[in-house]
Amino acid sequence: MGIVAWIVLGLLSGALAKLLLPGKDPGGLIVTTLIGIAGSFVGGWIASHFMHRSVTGHFFDLATWVSAIGGALVLLIVYRLLFGNSRR
Repeated sequence: MGIVAWIVLGLLSGALAKLLLPGKDPGGLIVTTLIGIAGSFVGGWIASHFMHRSVTGHFFDLATWVSAIGGALVLLIVYRLLFGNSRR
């Protein structure tokens, strides 16, 4: 899977992570989208290095989606813990 596919997957997984974890984010839509993209990369890296699960195959593979959404959720939670979950 190429870099463009990971970015598209990150956009979609960031949106799904936002739906699963509702609330106001300090950075708004753009930062949440960037967190989703970063989360897909982090989730894919964790799945391939620590779980020995290849996520570079197909775009519609379940393991790829689960790792991307999981990575986006983790980064979104960390972001909220560091910067709060309300705009100031």
